[in-house]
Amino acid sequence: MKITRYAALALLAGSIALAGPLVGSAMAQEKMRISHQLPPAHHIGKLVESWAADIEKRSGGKIDVEVLGSAQAFKPNQNHPAVARGQVEAAMAVNFQWGNTIPEMNVVTIPYFMTDLARIKKFPGSEAAKLLEAKLLEKGVRNVAWLYTTRQSIFTSSGKPLVKLDDFQGVKIRGLNKLVDAGLVAAGAAPASMPGSEVYQALQTKVIDAGLTDVSAAYSRKYFEVQEFGTVAPFFTVYFHIYVNPDWFGKLAPDLQKAVLEASAQAEQDSIGITEKTAEESIAKLKEKGMKLHIQSAEEVKTFTATMQPPVMEAFKGSSPDAGKLIDLVNKL
Repeated sequence: MKITRYAALALLAGSIALAGPLVGSAMAQEKMRISHQLPPAHHIGKLVESWAADIEKRSGGKIDVEVLGSAQAFKPNQNHPAVARGQVEAAMAVNFQWGNTIPEMNVVTIPYFMTDLARIKKFPGSEAAKLLEAKLLEKGVRNVAWLYTTRQSIFTSSGKPLVKLDDFQGVKIRGLNKLVDAGLVAAGAAPASMPGSEVYQALQTKVIDAGLTDVSAAYSRKYFEVQEFGTVAPFFTVYFHIYVNPDWFGKLAPDLQKAVLEASAQAEQDSIGITEKTAEESIAKLKEKGMKLHIQSAEEVKTFTATMQPPVMEAFKGSSPDAGKLIDLVNKL
């Protein structure tokens, strides 16, 4: 007798029921959905996929992790309230997206302040990280991972390279936020804040003269098609960080909490090598595409630091009663 597709599925379902519980996600006791904005090809987006698989492995399949990337579930500014309200169990955000809600999160974007790799390696688990995690908990989310994303920025331009401070005079450049933009203004530039997705067209149509982003984004967004020059500099550091709903996490069995935290600690370590490799590959690819690159020398870094860092540091210290304490903690790393 010919068995229809639906009958076959019904027989299969019956067989599964008689055979008992399945392995893998069917055994899952907990559902963990994580929302983020990154596309699948982004190196941190790929790392989140590995992190999710690691949680499932460490939990013995008791936690089923569903990754909702590319802002398919929530927009970047919706992730925090969604997690705090329990609409989703976890999310990932970039540090400067917190804006004035948690101004201390901008500490890593102070120009030339936390771009030393030794400091970056020491940051997760440090007193500086714990201070920020306490701030996050006050806003209703529990941080579980700091994923280092970049310390290699690039100033792109056409017509002339942006090598010396004088080269920035009057240049309309893509800014980052009000805090970081103070450093660009100190160099004589005119920053214009805009989402990364809009920069290519703004450069192409000459709405702005120069771009500012990390080297991997400059390649993936094809800045080499509309910009001739690039100056690579340790301008600022960026972290994407993963946070969860505290109530959800608190109700997990101890072994499942351990699985999440251990997988997160591993992802923190992995992000360093992955990000450094991605940056070096992106620099090489930009050169291959014909972009003329200049790597800032140690002396140039000192000169740019002396001009750009003071106004940003002053503004940062005035943004929060705990900002000065956080600066001291980062200096101890």
